Amino acid sequence: MSSAEKRKCRHCGRLFKPDPRNVRHQRHCSTQECRQARKRKSQRRWVSKAENRDYFRGAEHVERVQAWRKAHPGYWRRGDKVAGTLQDNCPAQAAETKEQSGENAATALQDVLASQPLVLIGLIAQITGITLQDDIAFAGRRLLRLGQDIVGGKHHETSPKPEPAAPGAEAI
Repeated sequence: MSSAEKRKCRHCGRLFKPDPRNVRHQRHCSTQECRQARKRKSQRRWVSKAENRDYFRGAEHVERVQAWRKAHPGYWRRGDKVAGTLQDNCPAQAAETKEQSGENAATALQDVLASQPLVLIGLIAQITGITLQDDIAFAGRRLLRLGQDIVGGKHHETSPKPEPAAPGAEAI
């Protein structure tokens, strides 16, 4: 496509190559910011029309929506739309007993951090410089206990400071 076939985006002003399927209508480039600006402008234009001003308000519209939902049951429910899974089934593994796993592995990483966002796991790994799940779980349990002590008023200000780690050793 030559430069003569490029267009200037109405939002950002950059030149862009319109999609060949929509070349007659496309006036904005495909960047997220420009797409959002185009959507806002389109919505403002639609709502500004007299017949659309109260489209989402009033008892008759509540009834209209309720009737549509009744005619389309389950529309918002997410179903299994994928024909198959992307992973093979993993064989079941025997669970370890407390005697086998030892004192430090009282709970698995998944149990300790199941309700925590993955950002927290990444943050612990970034700060401590460790990437092994067992070590991250240990650090997470330690931080959890510290947080519980602080909230419960058991913060030990006179606790001994940890000894400096040996050169090359990872500190948490």
